[in-house]
Amino acid sequence: MNEQILENAMKIIMNAGDARVCNKKALDALAEFDVEKAKELMKEASKYITEAHKVQTDAIQGETRGDKTEYTLLFAHAQDTLMTIYSEINIAKQLIKVMEAVNKRLDALENK
Repeated sequence: MNEQILENAMKIIMNAGDARVCNKKALDALAEFDVEKAKELMKEASKYITEAHKVQTDAIQGETRGDKTEYTLLFAHAQDTLMTIYSEINIAKQLIKVMEAVNKRLDALENK
């Protein structure tokens, strides 16, 4: 296996995994109604997932320039991991918006 492909796959997996950890902590904070903490953790998750995505994009751009790359199950796994965690992050972002809307309505009811 090409050393660069192995290194790129591991960078994607590690950064995406770190994003998942932050995302999970954000959801835990949201479950405790701590929206601000959840938002901060999602910023951190976004940094990690962006780095993972950058590595993938660089690999894809290299291939489109004609760089020879071999198919590896590890790199396919890395891409699958990246996309799965992207989905988890998108759902968490929506849940934060829902929680903010609920909190706004509750505040309005309490202040009547």
